[in-house]
Amino acid sequence: MKMTMKKLCLFGAALAVFAGTALAQDLPKTSLKVVGAWGNLSQYKNFEQPFWTKTVHEKSGGAITAEITPFNEMGLKGAEIFRLMRLGVIDFGSTVLGYVSTDDARNEAIDLAGLAPDIGTARRISDAYKPVYDKFYRERFGIQVLGIWPYPAQVIFCNGEIRGLSDLKGKKVRTGNRTLAEFVEALGGTGVTLSFSEVVPALQNKVVDCAITGSLSGNAARWYEVATHIYALPVGWSQVMHAVNLKTWDKLNPKVRDFLKAEIAKLEDDIWKAADAETQDGFDCNVGKASCKSGTKAKMTMVPVNDADRALLKKVLNETVVPKWAARCSGDCVPAWNASVGKILGITAKAK
Repeated sequence: MKMTMKKLCLFGAALAVFAGTALAQDLPKTSLKVVGAWGNLSQYKNFEQPFWTKTVHEKSGGAITAEITPFNEMGLKGAEIFRLMRLGVIDFGSTVLGYVSTDDARNEAIDLAGLAPDIGTARRISDAYKPVYDKFYRERFGIQVLGIWPYPAQVIFCNGEIRGLSDLKGKKVRTGNRTLAEFVEALGGTGVTLSFSEVVPALQNKVVDCAITGSLSGNAARWYEVATHIYALPVGWSQVMHAVNLKTWDKLNPKVRDFLKAEIAKLEDDIWKAADAETQDGFDCNVGKASCKSGTKAKMTMVPVNDADRALLKKVLNETVVPKWAARCSGDCVPAWNASVGKILGITAKAK
């Protein structure tokens, strides 16, 4: 008897479900504790939290359960995550790589200011450099890297009129990492290091004139209440690393490890795909467009990007940002970057 194409498809789908169920049934009961990134932002709310509390539980057939708490709700600022992970205080955790740049300059390598003008380039850079992070974190920190993903594009919010990059001259600008501070200073501004939670009062009280963060992240934190203008030129992507203490990882059943690696890889892809859409949604929400989906409609002024500023950003990257980074990245750091990131972009890093 011949089987129709429709029946074949249904049969194949049933086999896939059966195989997945069988795999889930093979997984031992496992409980995990996870520290997530900023709990008030869309990445945590829409991806990290539901992944660990719902997706992992359901796809494992109930075998794996996880508790997740964002680091800001634990009284942490993000820079401590990998140090605490190395000590075994944290098992699984996420933080922005820029927050740990003072631990080692490699943490800046994939998100130097102006390095990736678009999400596609940012992903290629991240994938190319990931093996370097795998080796470095295993050997130096006793950590297994599980995923790297971005926030929406990092853009400039200002409490006052801004028409382009040249207007940053003489202004104090909150930057979340050292490379962004060097970018601001190359333009004649002053980089001010503040944690994300400190920015609203700083803008409100004129401690800073401008601040850099993701377009949607700034909206979620209500920066539109203390800033009037937003410049839509991406200067970075504030990439997040998700990792696990290596001793904790090695103690897990091999089937659990394989399951988690596969599912986290899907999570990583989902966040990358969403970042571009969330960047635009952040712009739409901050200026109050009807197309705003996931934020609050505000009344900020959008400053259009011009070609002269794109060229200036690239110039600052090549002449200031990359050479300064290369000067503080010792050992095999620069050669590894040139062989991966530099090869993709056609840039050779050299210290001045």
